[in-house]
Amino acid sequence: MKKLSYDPLNIVICGIGGQGNVLASEVLGSAMNDLGFHVAVGETYGASQRGGSVMSHVRVSAARELGVLIPAGEAHFIIGFEPLETLRIARLYAGTKTRAIYDPRPVYPQGVLRGAQSYPDLSALREEIRALCAEAWEIPAAEIALDCGDARAANIALLGAFSCLPDAPLGKADLAEILKQRFHGSVLDMNERVFARGCVALAGKGAAQ
Repeated sequence: MKKLSYDPLNIVICGIGGQGNVLASEVLGSAMNDLGFHVAVGETYGASQRGGSVMSHVRVSAARELGVLIPAGEAHFIIGFEPLETLRIARLYAGTKTRAIYDPRPVYPQGVLRGAQSYPDLSALREEIRALCAEAWEIPAAEIALDCGDARAANIALLGAFSCLPDAPLGKADLAEILKQRFHGSVLDMNERVFARGCVALAGKGAAQ
């Protein structure tokens, strides 16, 4: 069993309904459980059917059972599918030890697309994420997934990048095994390519183990 960098270890996964947030938390939780850790996973849904916010808490311990909810300011990792959602979570849960991996590509709400609302300045948004977190890496997950054949696999690209962090609670092989359990045939092949591209994307930023 790999030693946790913190115990309990707190991970928040956030995004928009339909981006695969829940699947990502299930894959991560399953991989950690298979390694022998105590794992608690809980989801909070906004108007997910209409593209609202979705957030998952994943808590991991080698020693004890945990409550589902992560206390404010105590996330060790934030995995974000969308920059504004990542910022919202960072404002609530980021602390001095938080590392964030997120897709910087915005997903505009219907109000923004209709011109009734405005989306925050993207450069200011990204700067605030960096300021709130100890470290933050931008991974073009949706672009990677689309290039590999299915934009819905952006969650797998982010998990690939996450698994390559030096202090991640599990490695590439651990998550790759869960992919083999969940997917088969051409779908597995595609997800494995996306996962590998996520790893490469992080390595290109000098952060991979």
